[in-house]
Amino acid sequence: MIKNFFLSLLLLITFCSFAQEGTSSPYSYFGIGDIRFRGTIENRAMGELSVIPDSIHINLQNPAMMSNIRLTTFSAAGTFSPTILKTKTQKEKAQRTTLDYLSVVLPAKRFAVGFGLLPYSSVGYNIYRGDSDNANSFSGKGGVNRVYTAVSFRLNNQFNIGAEANYNFGEIETTNTSVTTIETSTRETNTSSVGGFSFNLGISHKAKLTNKLSIFSGLTYTPESNLNLENARNIAVLQYTGTGQELVYDDLDVVVPDSKLKLPSKITFGTSVGELKKWALGVQITSQSSSDFGNRFQNLSNVKFENSLRYSIGGFYIPKYSSFTSYWSRVNYRAGFRYENTGLVINNLSILDRSVTFGFGLPLSGTFSNINIGVELGKKGTTNANLVEENYSNISVGFSFNDSWFQRRKYN
Repeated sequence: MIKNFFLSLLLLITFCSFAQEGTSSPYSYFGIGDIRFRGTIENRAMGELSVIPDSIHINLQNPAMMSNIRLTTFSAAGTFSPTILKTKTQKEKAQRTTLDYLSVVLPAKRFAVGFGLLPYSSVGYNIYRGDSDNANSFSGKGGVNRVYTAVSFRLNNQFNIGAEANYNFGEIETTNTSVTTIETSTRETNTSSVGGFSFNLGISHKAKLTNKLSIFSGLTYTPESNLNLENARNIAVLQYTGTGQELVYDDLDVVVPDSKLKLPSKITFGTSVGELKKWALGVQITSQSSSDFGNRFQNLSNVKFENSLRYSIGGFYIPKYSSFTSYWSRVNYRAGFRYENTGLVINNLSILDRSVTFGFGLPLSGTFSNINIGVELGKKGTTNANLVEENYSNISVGFSFNDSWFQRRKYN
């Protein structure tokens, strides 16, 4: 049954993933958009902590963690994101529903292989500035998706190593419309088709501190890589009728050079202590060389990039993993906190992102499969210096299905 469900859902979600608008943030105007969180609901609910080993949940952040998986595992998740956008004088509401990831891990005795699909970045904004006689509107859509394949190997009872290859692809379209008279406007549309490879390396470690207490650590490194951008530009004159109908004149395609955009290197280290199947508490730090990043077409005078840092604190608690009498004693309760300097600097202000998170892992009776629910409440940006503050909520639901595949039958 799980196999038929997996194949059907794979086709459906793969189709839908290419058309979604994954953000409503005006900050997605810069670079290649909002960089999406690379991890599962379980990680996000613990403040994006990814260092705790797990035998029934996929870890999308550290490929070395895959060899902890004991059964064939399929995971998928989506998020509903209502957001309040405000400046010192205005307030607007927006919302998005998006696919977060689709992932499979196939374990063997000492190693595991995995593959999947997830969004890397998202562009989605509509900004209007000015009055009816002198105005500019800016809009953007699209983003970069990622397919990946990974392999993990268990060296011994303490160390795992892993490596991952990603192919990044997608299309980003941004439009700038300027009102030149009451009835006439000019429109410039820039489109970039994106493609390129990137890689991720990981190592994980676990050791006993006492009979019950263990320490877990993880390190990942993402080398710098390039995205290849095939660029196109269209310029047109727009005229509006009395009924508001848009008429296009002097539609012109302009040749612009293709370009490359750096994906910065990144390193993540985390450590935690706890008792497996009972509780764990950990911390994690991620450093990214974002100062090498840039915009697709031009460098803006009031915008620059700096190296980014992310701090995560989180953990989980299971009252009684093997309880036969109380369902809620088998539930996995998760919580965490995240603080991030995104690396984007506008009007000499660093754009910060901070959030509190919590969630639940709900086991499905008679199986190792479960439903995971996560909630993130956060704030990004500021209303100072004519900027926008985003107060957002991410409400996520995911499924982790575990089954035995490719096992030889003992009896026919």
